[in-house]
Formats: sequence, structure tokens, C-alpha cells
Amino acid sequence: MQILIVEDEAVLGMYVSDLLEASGYQVVDVVDNGREALSIFQQQHVDLLLCDIHIRGDWDGIETVNKIAEIREVPVIYLTAFADRETVERAKQTYPSAYLSKPVRSDNLKLAVELALSNFARHKSVGISLSEQKTVDKEAGKESILLADDHVFIKNNYQFVRIPLADILMLQADNTYTHIITPYQKLTLRQTMSGTQEKLGFASLVRVHRSFVVNLKKITGFNDREIFIGDTVVPLGAQYKDGFMSFFTSR
Repeated sequence: MQILIVEDEAVLGMYVSDLLEASGYQVVDVVDNGREALSIFQQQHVDLLLCDIHIRGDWDGIETVNKIAEIREVPVIYLTAFADRETVERAKQTYPSAYLSKPVRSDNLKLAVELALSNFARHKSVGISLSEQKTVDKEAGKESILLADDHVFIKNNYQFVRIPLADILMLQADNTYTHIITPYQKLTLRQTMSGTQEKLGFASLVRVHRSFVVNLKKITGFNDREIFIGDTVVPLGAQYKDGFMSFFTSR
């Protein structure tokens, strides 16, 4: 079993390499950037990729995995100390076989490798490739939202439910799902919040936080850190504050 490690912390990379070799695995190489990882992958046989999400170079770990998957699919273990929700969303789109948090322990590493190989074998036995799975997910997402003038039909439990766009209070991200919240119901779609916002195409929906999009016409108040929609409090992210304020004019 030959493993390629992509890790920009040299000491950690060698430590993980030593643990793997002590467990009977062969480490092809330890590199710190995506382009070098891709080059090695093209030149040598790799059975498993252990890749940190935050690495050196112009590709992060997720982009690196996508590039490698275009050549040949292999089981992937993501290694990272932390990741925000949007990064986790991106990582999930590459269908990793396992996820390993820092600091790395020998027992957790062994478990992650065994889990990755098992998950990948199960995935291959189904007979659908990663690219085919992405297409299936994309097509399913397209059919989840249908627009009709000032209304939208959202697929819920095998039927489409009609919602006036103006009634939408907010969108809330939840891993790979997005909740569409109105005063009278909450519908959940299996797609990203940014993708849902784009498909709805409703100008009053504005991103105010990595996990929230709000309807400007439903806001009842706000301050430097929070937005109020009736009794609901939504956080106002620092990176979205200027964009949010640009919708208002002062006199």
C-alpha cells in the first residue's frame, strides 16, 4: 500500500510518514504543495492520498485533490487542524474517504487509513465514479428549485411546495444542506447556500454571514454584530458588513 503525503509542516509530515511505515505502509513521498503532489502522482503509483487542506502554493489541499481526481480516483484522507464551514463544504464535494484532525495520534491515523480504504472499496463496488456522482448531485440540485414569476417551488418529500419569494426570511447553511426559512415553515435542500441563493435569483437576499443569507425586506433592526428579523437574531460577519451596509444610503 503506497501513500502520498501532502503536508506543509515538515516535522509533522515526517512524523506521519514514520507512523505509516511502522504500520507496514510504504510512503511514496512527503511534499508541501499541490503541484509537486500532482507531478509525483503522475509519475508513481499511489494507493492513498493523505492531504492537509492548508498547504503551500497556489492550490490548497481541496484543489489539489480535485486535480488528482481528474487523473485517477484514489481514497483521500484530509488532514487539518481547523476548517470553517465553507471549507468543509468544499472538501465534502471531493467525497473524501476519511478526515483526520490534528494533532495526529498513531491510533487515529491507523483507524483513518483503514476507514478510508474500506469506504473507497465500498464506493467502487457501487460502480459509480466520482465524476458521475458529482453529475448526479448537480442534476438533483437543479430539480430542487423551480421558479415561477414571484414564487418559487421547493421540492419537499417528493412534491414541490410553492413559496412566495417575498416570504423568505433567510437561508441558513448546515453542512451540505441549506434551510429555506419562512414565517410558517422551514424547507431543506441538499445543496450549498451560495448555490441556493444563486438559483433563487432574488435580489433582496443578501449574504451577511458564512452561514446566513437574509431578506433585506424582512429585517426589523441591526447593530454592528447582529441583524434582527422579528425575534430571530442573525450574526453579522465582519467580512460581509461592508457589503450589507452598501444596500443602505444615509442622509
